[in-house]
Amino acid sequence: MQILVCYYSKTGKTKKLALAIEDGANSVEGITVLCKDVNSVTSDDFVNSSGLIVGSPVYFGSMASDVKKMLDKFVGFRKMMENKIGAAFATSGDMSGGKETTMLSIIQAFLIYGMIVVGDPLSATGHYGVSCVGEPSQKDLENGFKLGKRVAELVKRLFLGKD
Repeated sequence: MQILVCYYSKTGKTKKLALAIEDGANSVEGITVLCKDVNSVTSDDFVNSSGLIVGSPVYFGSMASDVKKMLDKFVGFRKMMENKIGAAFATSGDMSGGKETTMLSIIQAFLIYGMIVVGDPLSATGHYGVSCVGEPSQKDLENGFKLGKRVAELVKRLFLGKD
């Protein structure tokens, strides 16, 4: 089972959070993880993944145009994404910078793709996904790890029937 962690990161902060999420997903046996910038995601990467974790910095309260471009690019594969797991993460430069609205914009795309949307686990923040302000703190990275692990465990449970 494959999980795709993809992100757009101009300053490297979103990438750091993506790498923590990748580590969490990799901690689950039987899961293969691809971690890529959205501009290098191929259609094979996209459709061959049973879980998709997408991250973006906040751009005017929404996902970055590069993230939207990737999601638009693969809309022809919509039926192939139905019932797969989707999760979101975001970074911002300010406490009230729009992290939740950015994650919701990604989640809206997942819903249109027919995916099953999950947030981060209650042991993290138990909300829309993982987010941080500025440079990810150790706690943010731990929460990212937990999100990746949660998605991997759910993918395994859903597609292989294993805990």
